Amino acid sequence: MTTTPPPRTPLGSLPPREHLRLGQSATVLDVVIPVYNEERDLEPCVRRLREHLARTFPYGFRITIADNASTDRTPDVAARLDEALDEVTAVRLEQKGRGRALRTVWSLSEAPVLAYMDVDLSTDLNALLPLVAPLISGHSDLAIGSRLSRSARVVRGPKREFISRMYNLLLRGSLAARFSDAQCGFKAIRGEVAERLLPMVEDTGWFFDTELLVLAERAGLRIHEVPVDWIDDPHSTVHIVRTAAEDLKGVWRVGRALATGGLPLDRLARPFGDDPRDRELTGVPGGLARQLVGFCAVGGLSTLLYLALFSLFRLGTGAQPANAAALLMSALANTAANRRLTFGVRGRDRAVRHQAQGLVVFAVGLVLTSGSLAALDAAGGTASHGTELAVLVSANLAATVLRFLLFRVWVFPDRERRDDLTVAPHPSHDRNDLTRSAR
Repeated sequence: MTTTPPPRTPLGSLPPREHLRLGQSATVLDVVIPVYNEERDLEPCVRRLREHLARTFPYGFRITIADNASTDRTPDVAARLDEALDEVTAVRLEQKGRGRALRTVWSLSEAPVLAYMDVDLSTDLNALLPLVAPLISGHSDLAIGSRLSRSARVVRGPKREFISRMYNLLLRGSLAARFSDAQCGFKAIRGEVAERLLPMVEDTGWFFDTELLVLAERAGLRIHEVPVDWIDDPHSTVHIVRTAAEDLKGVWRVGRALATGGLPLDRLARPFGDDPRDRELTGVPGGLARQLVGFCAVGGLSTLLYLALFSLFRLGTGAQPANAAALLMSALANTAANRRLTFGVRGRDRAVRHQAQGLVVFAVGLVLTSGSLAALDAAGGTASHGTELAVLVSANLAATVLRFLLFRVWVFPDRERRDDLTVAPHPSHDRNDLTRSAR
């Protein structure tokens, strides 16, 4: 496969999405078909796809066969199709892995829209144009086919249906994913997004799709979903148990990376100038409304954690020690959550200093709550546990306003958040390295 590398998108935030202009690129769409030992299905699949695109797709297209280490006659079939059909290109990789094949071919392609589909063509090809149209128009960054959408029509056994739905429920619960179908082999992505996103995706196998989508969603990119008609291939060679185990490992790895802020997702941000939420409001500090919502959400959860810890510690100690221990533990969690979620500070830089400043804010809360308990004791009599909790809630509410102001002005000032969002230049990934890996 020989291609001319397209101009690189400079590092920094992505440019605004634009409609792809006619004549801007001879090949608008590059559809990749990753294959492993598919000598029987490959040729009818490619010819059927080519005929469909020639008949329905109004732009230039290419079909790329990504053979990842097949041991049967698949390379010969791919080479024959490459020679016979002008729109077909074959690439041979010496290592297995669907994710590795997609990363290699997408990284080498100059097409502004990249897609892939499984060789069995389980998905109705009439969904292909609706899949890529939002990317061509500039509406979306990625597009996926969904078998779990209400209007999708799917024919498959109960075992695969159950596994698919359980896997997507796992993603929603563990990684807060909002897309509905991570593993459908029918996806597309804009080229400039792939150039930034692919180096962040570590998986080279079946979890590649999920990791790509989770990182894109967390970076704020727009994912378009297309309901599809899908018929299960009874001859599929996917090993369900092994794939599920690898997926669970991937979920743990990605979740840990997101929790620690170890991914430079700001490189994928787009300037949405026409979004009303991004417009400056006269007299309102930038980001104040969003920060208030985030702070209140984190504060509510922290209060519940604090009350639960206080009730637990109160079983074995006095009110003051229980209050101090519960407030300390909830304060550490509160500072970490507000740092990442409310004020958007990522990475580990200055994390210790932020926690130290958070402890100062904690001391303010401790004075207020301890003072409230002392005043309750001074009032005479033995207060019930319910009365203690009511007093502590009132004191925490009084401390909340002061805590927010200290966080916003002192712990996480605007200047520091801007510094954290400034992305240092990263060494560019050499396309020649990718070319060598494909040989």
